[in-house]
Amino acid sequence: MANTNTATAAKKVANSANSVAESSTPIADNVSESLHHSVDSISEQAAKTEEKVRATAAQSAETMHEKQAQAKDMWQSSALKNYVDNNPVATAGIAFAAGALLSSILIKKK
Repeated sequence: MANTNTATAAKKVANSANSVAESSTPIADNVSESLHHSVDSISEQAAKTEEKVRATAAQSAETMHEKQAQAKDMWQSSALKNYVDNNPVATAGIAFAAGALLSSILIKKK
């Protein structure tokens, strides 16, 4: 009889422990599932954002190369380039005079 009472008491304690464990497990499972879902969602958004950034960067690089080619073409056909090529000493003198004038203006302001 003592063994039966002890076994019954042990079963009751085990059942109580299981019911406590079962009652707390769903909350932990829900929190864990919610956090996993949040991490997955953030990961998907980060991947989409990275793809957009990469696509925009590639498009910007292409646009910059096109603009650079246009600027080179404009420079090659400009009258200023022709003048610089034909008169390098005069160009250097003009640049020196402009620099000296700008320096004197900036020094006087102080």
